[in-house]
Amino acid sequence: MQGRPPTTPRLVNKHTGTHRASWVPAAFWLTLEFGAIPSGNASHRDSGNRPSCVSCPQAALNAPAPEGSFRLLQWSGPETTVSPRSVYDGEEHGRFMEKLETRIRNHDREIEKMCNFHYQGFVDSITELLKVRGEAQKLKNQVTDTNRKLQHEGKELVIAMEELKQCRLQQRNISATVDKLMLCLPVLEMYSKLRDQMKTKRHYPALKTLEHLEHTYLPQVSHYRFCKVMVDNIPKLREEIKDVSMSDLKDFLESIRKHSDKIGETAMKQAQQQRNLDNIVLQQPRIGSKRKSKKDAYTIFDTEIESTSPKSEQDSGILDVEDEEDDEEVPGAQDLVDFSPVYRCLHIYSVLGARETFENYYRKQRRKQARLVLQPPSNMHETLDGYRKYFNQIVGFFVVEDHILHTTQGLVNRAYIDELWEMALSKTIAALRTHSSYCSDPNLVLDLKNLIVLFADTLQVYGFPVNQLFDMLLEIRDQYSETLLKKWAGIFRNILDSDNYSPIPVTSEEMYTKVIGQFPFQDTELEKQPFPKKFPFSEFVPKVYNQIKEFIYACLKFSEDLHLSSTEVDDMIRKSTNLLLTRTLSNSLQNVIKRKNIGLTELVQIIINTTHLEKSCKYLEEFITNITNVLPETVHTTKLYGTTTFKDARHAAEEEIYTNLNQKIDQFLQLADYDWMTGDLGNKASDYLVDLIAFLRSTFAVFTHLPGKVAQTACMSACKHLATSLMQLLLEAEVRQLTLGALQQFNLDVRECEQFARSGPVPGFQEDTLQLAFIDLRQLLDLFIQWDWSTYLADYGQPSCKYLRVNPVTALTLLEKMKDTSRKNNMFAQFRKNERDKQKLIDTVAKQLRGLISSHHS
Repeated sequence: MQGRPPTTPRLVNKHTGTHRASWVPAAFWLTLEFGAIPSGNASHRDSGNRPSCVSCPQAALNAPAPEGSFRLLQWSGPETTVSPRSVYDGEEHGRFMEKLETRIRNHDREIEKMCNFHYQGFVDSITELLKVRGEAQKLKNQVTDTNRKLQHEGKELVIAMEELKQCRLQQRNISATVDKLMLCLPVLEMYSKLRDQMKTKRHYPALKTLEHLEHTYLPQVSHYRFCKVMVDNIPKLREEIKDVSMSDLKDFLESIRKHSDKIGETAMKQAQQQRNLDNIVLQQPRIGSKRKSKKDAYTIFDTEIESTSPKSEQDSGILDVEDEEDDEEVPGAQDLVDFSPVYRCLHIYSVLGARETFENYYRKQRRKQARLVLQPPSNMHETLDGYRKYFNQIVGFFVVEDHILHTTQGLVNRAYIDELWEMALSKTIAALRTHSSYCSDPNLVLDLKNLIVLFADTLQVYGFPVNQLFDMLLEIRDQYSETLLKKWAGIFRNILDSDNYSPIPVTSEEMYTKVIGQFPFQDTELEKQPFPKKFPFSEFVPKVYNQIKEFIYACLKFSEDLHLSSTEVDDMIRKSTNLLLTRTLSNSLQNVIKRKNIGLTELVQIIINTTHLEKSCKYLEEFITNITNVLPETVHTTKLYGTTTFKDARHAAEEEIYTNLNQKIDQFLQLADYDWMTGDLGNKASDYLVDLIAFLRSTFAVFTHLPGKVAQTACMSACKHLATSLMQLLLEAEVRQLTLGALQQFNLDVRECEQFARSGPVPGFQEDTLQLAFIDLRQLLDLFIQWDWSTYLADYGQPSCKYLRVNPVTALTLLEKMKDTSRKNNMFAQFRKNERDKQKLIDTVAKQLRGLISSHHS
């Protein structure tokens, strides 16, 4: 093979790239290629220094032949490419075929030489292979036998190994299962715990468990199908927790609304106890005494909550608290009310990111409840229990809200509480103004005031401003004063109606001391008198005096706990007392005085009584000063108007005495029966006038206890009225005619009156002062009886005139009546000279009187 010529051709299939063996006929190849490869190019030779296939890429690139053509490569000449069409179309077809045959023959020779050259080696190789085949067969048999024995011997081992493999596999699976179960067990335990918490309504721990389950445990085993089911159920569980907690909150709110009055009652009782304790401390040395803080107000409640519905209370958070003794500490608001539903729901909504929704819902519901609580019942004004229940509900509402404010962060804030309180304050004040106006019982108004003060003090402990409530109490104070005045008007009326208007008789020292203890009266002369003796006043004086003091006490009761200064209390009491004196008592006295059936004796006693009551006003001033500790000399101190009241009543009684006397006189005058046409001359006064004078004497004898001026005025008024009435009786139009005899009888009556005036029925008059009441009648009667017209007409108008008080008109009227009588009774007087002269004189006097009257008018 080393002697192989370098020009050995190789046939290459153009389409498949495979090499054809040297013994393959050249006719099977589509293309014949000859490579002229220089011997110096080592890269184109094989390991035997043989030229490589001429179809190498480089050769192909150096001489690419078109498809459908063949190339003829020569060793020494240039490459000649002959197109098939040119061979068949041209004249070189024969030449081409000759060259091709020659070429084929050359190749065949080369192939034959090559085969001959390698044949011996091939034979040797075949011989060796045959030897190797026998040995290989033996080896195969040995290997097969050995394999058979090995298989037989290792069969048990294989079985054991297979079992071991299975065991190992099971062990690995078990270990993996245990590991997976260890991951799943906490998830299952947490889910079971979650279900238990849901079943026992422990929603907030359930929500916490759900959070741990979702974020800590489920992500570790999320590829399991049951975990996917759990993950899908988590939103539903959240909504279930949310709904259940909201349902608990609704139950809590509903129960709180129903039981707020019990909570408020407890808080107000505790405030009352605290106030009583403060009052006790104020009366004792103030050592280490401090007002309990607001925190104590939460923890010290005295309650009497009755168990009406244990199930509802347990569900809603209202605890059943047994009655406690007054001196024992009782649970506070957080013990009386289970606020856990609110806290749970708040925490649950906070964790779920819906805190704002919860806050808005809670505030909205509480606002609705506040409006319901602040709506007073229509009959609240009828009893104190109606007001108490109304206040208890309001206090209970705000105690709960205040506790929520201090035990939660942001569920309610101070602005929200203040807004609710402003609304509650305005509605409460409006309701109290409306309903208190219906109260006519001062005791109910006083109890209402005490209840409002307790209501205000209770809420003030919790930090709510209550100044407007105390301002409203000042308005109720005016109403209270009005109801007191109405009540005392009835009391005074009963006292005055039941009084006998007689001096109080006393028969022993004990009775005397009792009266002196009821009314401040000092009289040395009366003390020296032996028993039995009489006070100058009647029973209504000490009774009225004591009732005035009771009224002052009633006013003082209302001013308690109103946080007023002593000056304000003093001013309030004095103003109310002044109203009592100037309006109520004054009206009562005026009504008694103006009564139709009142007698002179009663009127005299009223004057005496009012005189002593007027003197007692200074003791009332001292009484008010003692209970208010405000001196009357203090600036702006209101003075009592009792003196004016009793003076006015006394003056009214005096006027009524005057009027009553005049009426009695008129009644006697109605009995007068004068015979104006009589010609007989009487020798005594008329019977009616004698009776009238006797009545006046007995009446004025009763006036001994009256002030001197009152008796004198009454006597003078009676005499003047009597004189005026007699004058009117003489001059009245119904008396058309009268005789001189009638004037003589009338003159006897006037003399009787003058005799009465001279006798001094009432001491204190100067001589002849009382007779001046009859001076007009005396001068008129003297003028007619004495027929002294010349003097009258001559001296008329002069200060020293004897008949100065005779009016020409009056004289003319009376003269006309006498003239008509003379003409009628003396039909034949004109035939007598004396009668004619007298008639002419009357006409002349009448003419002159008319002249005086006309000149006077001009």
